[in-house]
Amino acid sequence: MGEFNEKTTCGTVCLKYLLFTFNCCFWLAGLAVMAVGIWTLALKSDYISLLASGTYLATAYILVVAGVVVMVTGVLGCCATFKERRNLLRLYFILLLIIFLLEIIAGILAYIYYQQLNAELKDNLKDTMTKRYHQPGHEGVTSAVDKLQQEFHCCGSNNSQDWRDSEWIRSGQAGSRVVPDSCCKTVVPGCGQRDHASNIYKVEGGCITKLETFIQEHLRVIGAVGIGIACVQVFGMIFTCCLYKNLKLEHY
Repeated sequence: MGEFNEKTTCGTVCLKYLLFTFNCCFWLAGLAVMAVGIWTLALKSDYISLLASGTYLATAYILVVAGVVVMVTGVLGCCATFKERRNLLRLYFILLLIIFLLEIIAGILAYIYYQQLNAELKDNLKDTMTKRYHQPGHEGVTSAVDKLQQEFHCCGSNNSQDWRDSEWIRSGQAGSRVVPDSCCKTVVPGCGQRDHASNIYKVEGGCITKLETFIQEHLRVIGAVGIGIACVQVFGMIFTCCLYKNLKLEHY
């Protein structure tokens, strides 16, 4: 019986240090997850107003929430490990499971949206650009379109001819412009009056292909981070279960 208790205690100590190491890595992983979410929202959110679906935004918010919970859970895990409190270990395991599910959901949403992105952009991007550009209450769309065309050196959803259907162009508010000034290779006021290839960007596939590639790259990062961290968490849940079992054995 004494030998059994000694082995159990030794196993518990090993598990404690394994779980502590995991918690340290887990806390850093939470920081990384939160950073990816904030990076997407703060630095890469300019084009969200051009998307009909809120899935891209939802995946970023899920990562931010998951990252915050991961960091709090990491601290709780350390307390539960060294205090050897079984009730804290139970709570820790439940939080790990919730985070695991959140990150899996973020990864799945990113994958599903990745598959649907092309169809969504084809169905909605032209209408968004032509009907909301320079319209009252749609300043975010105007800013996003201008940045999109300048950053990716493109003009119009499919090509520069799309701007012929623009409500802004047709209304006369554009002056004599045939495209927005942001289509120009060198932006100066009124440069959109000429739509010659020497003056504006005429890219095969227009802005739609550029925006699709940009968002798909970020969805791959979001999906990979979410699912990658979730897989690592499986080991944390296994270690927690083992430590919980060992503490139960020692108790008896």
